[in-house]
Amino acid sequence: MVESIKSQKILDALQQLLEEKSIRHISVSEIAEKAGIGKGSIYYYYPSKDAIVDALIKRNYEQPLQTAKSLSSRTDISSFTRMAMLFQACRNSSAVFIRQKRHSETSAQDLALLHQKYLNYLVSELKPVLTEIISQGIACGEIHFDYPAALSEIALIVLAVKLDNSLVPSAPEEIEDTLKGLISLLEKGTGVPAGTLDYLSIIK
Repeated sequence: MVESIKSQKILDALQQLLEEKSIRHISVSEIAEKAGIGKGSIYYYYPSKDAIVDALIKRNYEQPLQTAKSLSSRTDISSFTRMAMLFQACRNSSAVFIRQKRHSETSAQDLALLHQKYLNYLVSELKPVLTEIISQGIACGEIHFDYPAALSEIALIVLAVKLDNSLVPSAPEEIEDTLKGLISLLEKGTGVPAGTLDYLSIIK
């Protein structure tokens, strides 16, 4: 419990410092001072400043992903419904990230770094879950595809990039067309009838 409190203090300190200055100009010593703990204590929880930033990204965006992480065990729900729920979680997480960026005074360079870390976190966290869902769909004959992990990664990268809309800024109608195209590819690639995934709320 004590360890958890100290760990959260460290993340709180970095969050506060990011509102005041660039990531590049924040030292581990400053984080320790802001957190009210010794510098040596920080290394007990995190090996580097970069690791603290990663942990902060995880804490800030973990909430919208909790449902997605539990979906692989819900075999009472069809694979397609679980895919829809996972994509919705991806959209919710992206919405949180975008909202925080809009209210941030962080520099463009820092935002680029945070954005890269966010996308890495999102894809790495959701890929195993989506891969398992697709694999279960293959096992029960709902889905026909030979590379579930590759399909998961492709779908998540497209979703994350388009929903975040920073790397390749697009108009809303262009984003919608891309997501519709992704759904069409998923349907054709997995051998399901056209329209099976139409209800996915990511295009609404």
